[in-house]
Amino acid sequence: MNSCKTLVRTPLSSFQRRTQRIRRNLSSISVRNLNSISANFSNQRFRSLVSPNQGLGLGFYPNGAFSRSLALAQAAVSGEITDQLDETVSNNSTVEIIDESTEDRVEELLANANEVSDLMKMERRSDIVDGGGDVKRRHWFPYLDLFRTGSTSLTSSEVLEALDPYILEGRKERIREVVKNRSYGVCLAVEGLTDFGNVSAVLRSADALGVQSIHVISCDGTKRYRDNRHVSMGAEKWLDIELWKSTQQCFKVLKSRGYRVATTHVGTDAVSIYDMDWSCPTAIVVGNEHKGISDEALELSDLHCSIPMNGMVDSFNVSVASGILMHHAVCDRISRMGSHGDLTDEELQILLAEFFLRHSKSTVSIAHEYVKRKVDTVRSKL
Repeated sequence: MNSCKTLVRTPLSSFQRRTQRIRRNLSSISVRNLNSISANFSNQRFRSLVSPNQGLGLGFYPNGAFSRSLALAQAAVSGEITDQLDETVSNNSTVEIIDESTEDRVEELLANANEVSDLMKMERRSDIVDGGGDVKRRHWFPYLDLFRTGSTSLTSSEVLEALDPYILEGRKERIREVVKNRSYGVCLAVEGLTDFGNVSAVLRSADALGVQSIHVISCDGTKRYRDNRHVSMGAEKWLDIELWKSTQQCFKVLKSRGYRVATTHVGTDAVSIYDMDWSCPTAIVVGNEHKGISDEALELSDLHCSIPMNGMVDSFNVSVASGILMHHAVCDRISRMGSHGDLTDEELQILLAEFFLRHSKSTVSIAHEYVKRKVDTVRSKL
């Protein structure tokens, strides 16, 4: 007979007694970096398994191993827990704490350009508009091999050296795999969206598909967004988000970076997305939930494209359309190029350093301390 879990409902009033028992059961577990993990718990949001009407659900296995729910309950003793524990915790296992909040910050970010800029840590390359100044690159990559800290700076290799001991191996491997599949060959621009839920969903899809660069165009100075539905799952933390005050300004910069601008539009001159070569650097532009793409965007774009539809309705929800567009672009690039990720070794290292710096709030401070030690060592030798 297949083993099955028994769900035990525990009233909140007896939660403390139950968690004390859980602590005793946990004594046989090997936990790596226990002190560090305990400290991390105090900085995480506790997402409990509490049902508003039925109390706390704890899952137990008949063979003595216990589920992720049990690990969450243990951490609840200190009041807070990380949002993600990906693996079931069993005897002789290692608990990996991911220092990452999945709280949706999209509304806060889009209302404050400085907040968006602060997400990006490595020094960014300046835009070249109207063709002057820099040697034309094979493709656009936004970062320099430079992280500024006070009056000094670190290279990406120094950033990785500084932060490597403070990130668990499993987490580092996941970040490396994500970075390997990132690309700036396709980017997405959203024009005049009024629903935070849609913006959040677009960001989440972009992160999942490896589309690193997102542009948000706000054409209205009044209150531009409504109804944040907390659906991005923290994806905005890992993306390069740029805010623009006008469509013209955004398109001008995108073209200077080597992108062709493709606006989504249902019209006789629209090209099917299935007939496009997505290995060519392309900026996909989606429009307002109600009005669609603006006339200005249609006029300034290089081409119009559409998703073929066979139903009575002639449009998708904007977040669904964005997901379809990005998914097809990634699949087409894989079929033509062998992979979606197309960064050079140098660019991979720089983006890896960028992700390490974004890993948690403490990593930037650790990099600063690394610089101080480096400067002190040099001075001591003088």
